[in-house]
Amino acid sequence: MYGNYLNVDVLLGKTLSEIKNNNNHELLFYTTDGEKYKMYHDQDCCESVGIEEIIGDLGDLINSPITMAEEVTNQGETDWGSQTWTFYKFATNKGYVTIRWLGESNGYYSESVDFVKVENEES
Repeated sequence: MYGNYLNVDVLLGKTLSEIKNNNNHELLFYTTDGEKYKMYHDQDCCESVGIEEIIGDLGDLINSPITMAEEVTNQGETDWGSQTWTFYKFATNKGYVTIRWLGESNGYYSESVDFVKVENEES
C-alpha cells in the first residue's frame, strides 16, 4: 500500500489538487497527476507524535506548482525523555506554509514523521 519513505522534496514542481488533514495525525497530499502522498507517524505505546501547528494557509499550496519543499528537525531533552520538532516548509507563488510536528517519547521510541507515496490503496 505504501512505497518507500521519501523526502518531501519529491513534491517540487508538482501541483497539488487537495490536502486533507486527518485530526492533526496525518496529512494526505493529492497531485493533479493522480499521485497521493501521506505524511504521518505510526504511534507506539510510549510516544506521542502529531501536528502542533500549521502556519499559513494550506489552500495556498493548491493548484500552483510547489516551489519549495523542505524538512528541518530539532531535537531536545525533557524531564521525562526526549522531543523532536519537525518543520515542513512548503511554498508556491501564492504563499508559504510551515507544518510543525512535535514528537515526544521516553527516549526509546521514534519521534520522526514519515512521508510516503500511497500506491494501490483499496477504497
